[in-house]
Amino acid sequence: MVKRLLLLALVLSASFLGVANLQAAERPQKVKAQTFSASLVVPPAALAAPSVLSIIPAQGEPGNKVTIFGSGFGEQATVFLGSVEVPSKVTDGKKLEFVIPKLDAGLYALYVKRGDGTAGRVYNFNVQALRPTLSSLTPENVSACAQGAGREVTASGKNFSETSALLFDGAVITSRVVSPEQILFTVPQVAGGLHQITVKNDRENGSLPLAITIETRPEIIHVSIGNEFVNYYELNIYGKNFQQNSSIYVDDQRIGGKGGQESVEREKLIYFDCTRLVYQRHPYSSTNKDFRIQVVNQGGEGSQVINVTAP
Repeated sequence: MVKRLLLLALVLSASFLGVANLQAAERPQKVKAQTFSASLVVPPAALAAPSVLSIIPAQGEPGNKVTIFGSGFGEQATVFLGSVEVPSKVTDGKKLEFVIPKLDAGLYALYVKRGDGTAGRVYNFNVQALRPTLSSLTPENVSACAQGAGREVTASGKNFSETSALLFDGAVITSRVVSPEQILFTVPQVAGGLHQITVKNDRENGSLPLAITIETRPEIIHVSIGNEFVNYYELNIYGKNFQQNSSIYVDDQRIGGKGGQESVEREKLIYFDCTRLVYQRHPYSSTNKDFRIQVVNQGGEGSQVINVTAP
């Protein structure tokens, strides 16, 4: 009897434990929520390539400044002309300035390359040949009768090259390029008056002209007494731009040249060269007196009037 009661108690206890375990299995479990912390990395947006709106000017000579307007230049950017890297100045990422370096004339590929290596679109840029410039001629007045070194002139300016040609009234004459700033030439035998000088580095690349004056107006530099004879003496008149048919006026009396008084009086004028005339004077007295002399060329150009004291 006792054994049966113990067996029944064991069976009831096992049944109770099975039901408890089944209910526990069916009951939802409380799970502790886990917290994950992770930073979200978002890649930066890629910058657009440099964009050019305008290039001012679109062509130029070495040494000229060029301004490019656009966007996306960044804080630093470089201009390329062909394979040549040109330093530039960037303002607000929208304005870029550079100076054209010394390059041969021609068409170059121009593009902007930002500091991060991103390059923009390629444009054509025309580098022009350096234009020669004339600033002065020394001397700027040459006597028509000057010879040798007296006809040499120095043309000063800039951007002259070994192949530069100097033109006198549009015609090329012999010249020598001394430096990029100087050319020497000899004035040809031409009529008096104004003439034009230009310098060209090539057929279409020339300077603005400068004027040079060939002076034909006679000028007396000094007068001296020369050889003396029984009834006359020679008065030497030195100067420039005297002509073979020049005449002189002695106290308003014309001597020499066409229409002079030498056929009526014994006074005579002899032409030696453009720098010397000899006046054969026949004085009526050996006593010095004052008189005036002026040289006049056939075209009517006259020298200054000078005072002379002689017999």
